[in-house]
Amino acid sequence: MTTLVSLFPENRRFDLTALGRLCIDLNANEINRPMEETVTFTKYVGGSPANIAIGMSRLGRRVAFIGKLADDQMGRFIRTYLRENGIDDSGVSTDDTGAVTGLAFTEIKSPTDCSILMYRDNVADLKLGPLEVSESLIADSKALLISGTALAASPSREAVFVALEYARAYGTPVAFDIDYRPYTWKSPEETAVYCHLVAEKSDIILGTREEFDSMERFEQNSDRSDRYTAAKWFDRGAKLVVIKHGKEGSIAYTEDGLEHRAPSYPAKVIKTFGAGDAYASGFLHGLMSGWDVARSMAFGGAAASIVISSHSCSDAMPTAKAVEDYIQRCERGEITAG
Repeated sequence: MTTLVSLFPENRRFDLTALGRLCIDLNANEINRPMEETVTFTKYVGGSPANIAIGMSRLGRRVAFIGKLADDQMGRFIRTYLRENGIDDSGVSTDDTGAVTGLAFTEIKSPTDCSILMYRDNVADLKLGPLEVSESLIADSKALLISGTALAASPSREAVFVALEYARAYGTPVAFDIDYRPYTWKSPEETAVYCHLVAEKSDIILGTREEFDSMERFEQNSDRSDRYTAAKWFDRGAKLVVIKHGKEGSIAYTEDGLEHRAPSYPAKVIKTFGAGDAYASGFLHGLMSGWDVARSMAFGGAAASIVISSHSCSDAMPTAKAVEDYIQRCERGEITAG
């Protein structure tokens, strides 16, 4: 049985501090329609690291956030939501340059055909500066979560590397969620270089096969081999590499050379986005609870199934009891795919 609970230092105020994107999701109310025909949307807090932080908090974890919000109504909506969900926002600063809150309009044509239209020009989250990164939060956290989108532009990019230095100084393990959003970056080459630099400083790396491909743009991995990918990052100090394959499930590799898999759970799928964020929160919660890797993966997978069965992402992040109940219902055959 492989566990990683010893990776996380004890006697820290927070279980997780997340750094990166805080934005607004506007999810289509008219499901099974293209964006051109969609008229109304429902507003939620969004952004991958925000969703993971919310998910961890719902699971009973103590969570803090480092980021930047626009000085507008949307920014105030996000800050209120973080506080209402028990997330420490002392590391979240407010922009004073006129930057805006990023918007993500979601199109839900079918349970498997979903897309996102992003408005990311002059967004506040990418204005986070190196001097605004809270050293004390990172020093007092069991883990630091870095979202790859925060690397897409300066000064947020430099802020990430300052956070990584603080994490190393205080022995805070780093979880890197690649979170690749092509429309945020200037080029695929830029993505590969900067994500690669962060992955080299990370203990846990999570991403889809396609996201790992984006980091291996200059590699000789034409077969897209998961084992090749995992071995590479273990050579650079990683302790755990999780490669997600959508409906086929996920594979986790540990530095002892073992491969871990977990069962996937059925879902009444409404939309596809949000699954990775729910998975990450459930998976990290499991690892911190001292569970073995496979059980942590299964818990994360069940959390993901709950979220893709819901209209929202952040609002749908489940409690631990909801995830356990969902697993039991699946095992009894009460939930089937559809």
